[in-house]
Amino acid sequence: MTMTAQNLQQQTIQIERQPSNDRLEAVGARNWPIWERDMSEFPWTYDQPETCYLITGTVTVTPENGEPVTFRGGDLVQFPAGMSCTWKIDEYVKKRYHFG
Repeated sequence: MTMTAQNLQQQTIQIERQPSNDRLEAVGARNWPIWERDMSEFPWTYDQPETCYLITGTVTVTPENGEPVTFRGGDLVQFPAGMSCTWKIDEYVKKRYHFG
């Protein structure tokens, strides 16, 4: 099966480096649940979109058939629904997250 350009675009990880406090307030990031994990590597598939705000840590996410993307504490990251990837946590991660 061939992916169209639109499907490829939908599989893109969006990263906002060091968003402002106003931006974090606008999306409600400080009210989202917290998830923590030590160094590890695991597969993941997004059933629905996820937005997360990395409080601390470094992560490299490699989408299936895609290029690795690294993000760090202070970054606001969006993952599209339907994306399958591998998470590699390079240092302890603490993040706030929101699905939908």
